[in-house]
Amino acid sequence: MATRTSSRSGSRAKSKPTFECGECGWQTVKWVGRCPECQSWGTVEEKGQAVARTTAASSLTTPAQVIAEVDASQAEFRATSVGELDRVLGGGLVPGAVILMAGEPGVGKSTLLLQVAAAAAKTRPAEPVLYLTGEESASQVKKRAERIDAVADSLYLASETDLGQALGQIETVGPQLTIMDSVQTLSSSEVDGAAGGVTQIREVTASMIEAAKRRNMTTILVGHVTKDGSIAGPRMLEHLVDVVCQFEGDRHSRLRLLRAVKNRYGPTDDVGCFDLTEDGLESLADPSGLFVSALTERVPGTCITITLEGRRPLTAEVQALVAESQASQPRRAVSGLDSARVSMLLAVLQRRAKLATLMKSETYVATVGGVRIAEPAADLSIALAVGSAALEKPLPNRFVAFGEVGLAGEVRQVPGLRQRLQEAHRLGFTHAIIPRASGGGQQDVVPEGMRVREVGSLQEAMALVLGGE
Repeated sequence: MATRTSSRSGSRAKSKPTFECGECGWQTVKWVGRCPECQSWGTVEEKGQAVARTTAASSLTTPAQVIAEVDASQAEFRATSVGELDRVLGGGLVPGAVILMAGEPGVGKSTLLLQVAAAAAKTRPAEPVLYLTGEESASQVKKRAERIDAVADSLYLASETDLGQALGQIETVGPQLTIMDSVQTLSSSEVDGAAGGVTQIREVTASMIEAAKRRNMTTILVGHVTKDGSIAGPRMLEHLVDVVCQFEGDRHSRLRLLRAVKNRYGPTDDVGCFDLTEDGLESLADPSGLFVSALTERVPGTCITITLEGRRPLTAEVQALVAESQASQPRRAVSGLDSARVSMLLAVLQRRAKLATLMKSETYVATVGGVRIAEPAADLSIALAVGSAALEKPLPNRFVAFGEVGLAGEVRQVPGLRQRLQEAHRLGFTHAIIPRASGGGQQDVVPEGMRVREVGSLQEAMALVLGGE
């Protein structure tokens, strides 16, 4: 009797419905308002019990091949004629690849992709390019294309918000490259939910990927971002596509940076630089001049550093101004740098470098050209710029510095030392201060003709460049 009861209870337990998160796939037997796995609200929906319904096919459409016999020529890169985009993608566009391009409103995503579409159409006129827009009318896109010289005979334009119509346009035109701007504006009548919802984005993305793989067609999807900068929609969107690119830039600056967050065909540690002009986006092969002021005379409070954006060294200038304050709590303002990091460096300067005047002075620290520096390797240049401003002593000419500064005042090693020094030497800098190596000298990474001094502490660096040595 007990056995029968146990069997019935076990049967009831097995028949309980399962709830699944539409964002990350987490499952539970009870409904919850917030998924404990991905912390998303309202994404847990009731699902039937998972039962295997798919069986093995009796015949295979495409049998498995030995990997050595697979033809890889179909996945070769095609250059886009936009050098910085090719750099980030690893060489260009791959036929059949699906690329997700995300960025804040107004950063220049549509302008860049319209230029890419026109360049592809002009390079291979026999293979058409299709630009699908769901946010603007065709006439609005045409106006922008005329302004940036992105009009080509084999570039087709359609304004569509229905997925079925968009797929029909693809079948009719037969493009080598399709750009969908944006994936959040497209919706399918076969699926419930409003455009931009989790269900609709999943359906739109899956349909576009299926069309891209079947036709061996490169597809670029434009994605919106949320307030915190992450891509809007389910996380599955980023898993499904082949490449995820992030387009960044300050609204008040001409500089635009393109990064590959995910890339199945190339590296993800490179960055592309663009200059936003009235005629569109121009690739910057050497953007260092944007981040350095045009001052010819030595001024207290300025220091040059070399930062690494991925594998790419970039020259940046840090400027500091220290002024007397009558307030009980002096103001400290930071632009282009991490304010918490700068506050820490000011405390280290007060305590370790004995700059007690900073406690009662207003301090302003900023970068030139709107560049944002996040890596700790810029610590030494920030500290030297502030020290130079506080002591009213300019730093030497043609001088660079990089190194991470700790709370004890020590200067720590930074990655990419050889790349930074080579870039500084290429731009004509003759003097540098770098962290002291723990295992001995680093003269093997110093370019010929460049004078480099190694330091182990902030006090030592201050004495070298501001103490008259």
